[in-house]
Amino acid sequence: MTLELDARDQSMLDGEHGPSAAAAMKILAAFSNAIGANSLLDITGAHIDGCLYHGKAGLDFVERLVEGGGRVQVPTTLNVGSFDLIHPGMVKMPAAEEAPARRLMQAHLELGCQATFTCAPYQTRFRPKFGQQIAWGESNAIVFANSVIGARTNRYGDFIDLCCAMTGRAPAWGLHLSENRRGRVLFELDIAELEPTDSLFVGVGLIIGQASGDRVPVIAGLPRPRDEDQLKALGAAAATTGAVALFHAVGITPEAGTGDEAFQGMVPEEIVRVSRADIDHALARLSMVPDGTPLRAVSLGTPHFSHEEWMRLLPLLREAAPGKGIPIYVNTGRATLTRLQEERALDGLEAFGLIPVADTCTYVTSILERLDGVVMTNSGKWAHYAPGNIGVTVAFAEMRDCIRSAAVGHVVRGVS
Repeated sequence: MTLELDARDQSMLDGEHGPSAAAAMKILAAFSNAIGANSLLDITGAHIDGCLYHGKAGLDFVERLVEGGGRVQVPTTLNVGSFDLIHPGMVKMPAAEEAPARRLMQAHLELGCQATFTCAPYQTRFRPKFGQQIAWGESNAIVFANSVIGARTNRYGDFIDLCCAMTGRAPAWGLHLSENRRGRVLFELDIAELEPTDSLFVGVGLIIGQASGDRVPVIAGLPRPRDEDQLKALGAAAATTGAVALFHAVGITPEAGTGDEAFQGMVPEEIVRVSRADIDHALARLSMVPDGTPLRAVSLGTPHFSHEEWMRLLPLLREAAPGKGIPIYVNTGRATLTRLQEERALDGLEAFGLIPVADTCTYVTSILERLDGVVMTNSGKWAHYAPGNIGVTVAFAEMRDCIRSAAVGHVVRGVS
């Protein structure tokens, strides 16, 4: 299969739009040929997952595009970086690492990207609409855009997402195409007696991520979520334990009004039945310690906390009034943080140990003061990655239990 370029694509490839556009189109065309796409399509936006500094090669790539006068061609948001530019004093990073980490974030801005620095671009004014073609990096953002919004993107990794942004084009392939968005495997939930807690949605996500492989899962029997943050948690967990980029929840998500719609009239390749015991087992694997274990910190907001989640958290803080000196880190987007500050919603809460974190996340950047004890979280993604990334011991629980634990100084779960 040979990739067909239109006249504008060819003019970019020929260098008529500058060396950076030519380089981006050359890479995009090679990638498209490799995956078997026969054409490109227009995108309305992009989200770039390349702001985390992993070494000189990533910075060199972006610097070359800057030096060539490159500019993104569509509204382009940025994922978290390696540095909290709003609270720089919190980051524990040697100067030799800090300089390139900061430069990588700045270089993306020089390409015309938006200074969002959030893993939840769907919480910004750049949120796409149903059916729009986009090119997004960051696994939780991808699965949210496809599943909850019904926009269309593949799982784009570093460099390819930026090449799409630089050209305004993406391969006509994968989840961009309707036929590839049909469900393949059915998860039947036998959990009618369970409350629709945040943990339930995390547990379901963990299970479908592990069992779906590269197939699109369809979930039947999922309780109606309180809000889209519960679907966010489900998708983030599924993308963490597997390669899920799109799920359909029957009667809930926009392309799954019915099971027949989700499967596009076809039958599932496999049916997986999920019980309460399955969910309990999946969640138990996220916790490494029993109740009663002394607590060092709490970390919330992976993916980044929405304004609605903050509105659930703040009354819990005031009610529990933690005073044991245990820090409660909350990762959030800078736009959300600005709104909270304008509302004066956070005034006085530092007395309870609240520490907002922006532009990055505590499982990828050295922010936590102590790594020698237990950190509690309500995030399936944070609980999955943090032990390997920063070496902490994790206890997973509902948000309310995380705050009550901070108030008493040790892990407690199932508090009424």
